[in-house]
Amino acid sequence: MRSVIILGSTGSIGTQALDVIRANPRRFEVVGLAVGSNRAALEAQAAEFGVEHTAVGIDEAVQLVRDVDADVVLNGITGSVGLGPTIATLERGTTLALANKESLIVGGDLVTRIAKPGQIVPVDSEHSAIAQALRSGTEDEVRRLVLTASGGPFRGRKREELVDVTPAQALAHPTWDMGLVVTTNSATLVNKGLEVIEAHLLFDVPYDRIDVTVHPQSIVHSMVEFVDGSTIAQASPPDMRLPISLGLDWPNRVAAVGRPLDWTVASSWTFEPLDHAAFPAIALAKQVGRAGGDYPAVFNAANEEAVAAFHAGRIGFLDIVDTVQAVVEAHEPPERELTLASLAESERAARAAANARIAKA
Repeated sequence: MRSVIILGSTGSIGTQALDVIRANPRRFEVVGLAVGSNRAALEAQAAEFGVEHTAVGIDEAVQLVRDVDADVVLNGITGSVGLGPTIATLERGTTLALANKESLIVGGDLVTRIAKPGQIVPVDSEHSAIAQALRSGTEDEVRRLVLTASGGPFRGRKREELVDVTPAQALAHPTWDMGLVVTTNSATLVNKGLEVIEAHLLFDVPYDRIDVTVHPQSIVHSMVEFVDGSTIAQASPPDMRLPISLGLDWPNRVAAVGRPLDWTVASSWTFEPLDHAAFPAIALAKQVGRAGGDYPAVFNAANEEAVAAFHAGRIGFLDIVDTVQAVVEAHEPPERELTLASLAESERAARAAANARIAKA
């Protein structure tokens, strides 16, 4: 039986993880739960699963990870605030099932230096798919990684057609039910840009060998192309419980966590090239990833502020990525060691710069 701590237990990832555990009580035991602020929901979860150790807020979550023995910590927190718990988990030597991509992206080299080989297991569906496909060959046999993107609610629109889109339209994702920030990031494709950086950090593949293709059916979750011309794809109906279950017990598969594809029904899978003019976030993310240092932290922090401003009606949809690009291009990296404190300072500066630009919009 594997013991599990779930950070962000009342969010989308956390509740689906509890679904997996609820269906497999002899395989998993919840030993710790943490939430941002929803104490009532936390208490209900703790009562159902018999959990003694709980936490509210990031500081308590970090202490929970440090104090409680577990086989795996599932980090389902949203945003860069998840960096502290990610580092605490890695420092303790516990397996990290990572759904909080921002902590890896913002932490960058700081996180990868701490992590032992195989200690981070990706939970994002795209990176889980790549991890599964990579088992088909050796590191030297990999030619490129191909991440799939649904295209979000504005797939097929030209840049000029995105000027007047509303927050409600941006939140109408065709496939996934996610929170406000992640869903908006999927509409701008910032989320896919973050995933490109994450793929580089997780699998140590250069950015010029990481591609994105638009796949609106969201059945093929990502692919690995090998040097012999073979491409291995992981395909399944969209259901996060599958990659979550692999994160909890990698590399073992958990039976019946999701439904399989129905091969008796006719269906079509399509793949389309990405329109970089309409969705420049991926090219910007690659630029940021290559720059390294605190640039990814600046990129992510500026985006979070721009997304909030868009939903408050202060800027338009296209202004989100334009704001991020302006902040990134104006950024001057400090001459100091990359630490948790220095990254926090870089984030504060980026948020201030983004808000200053937004105020002038």
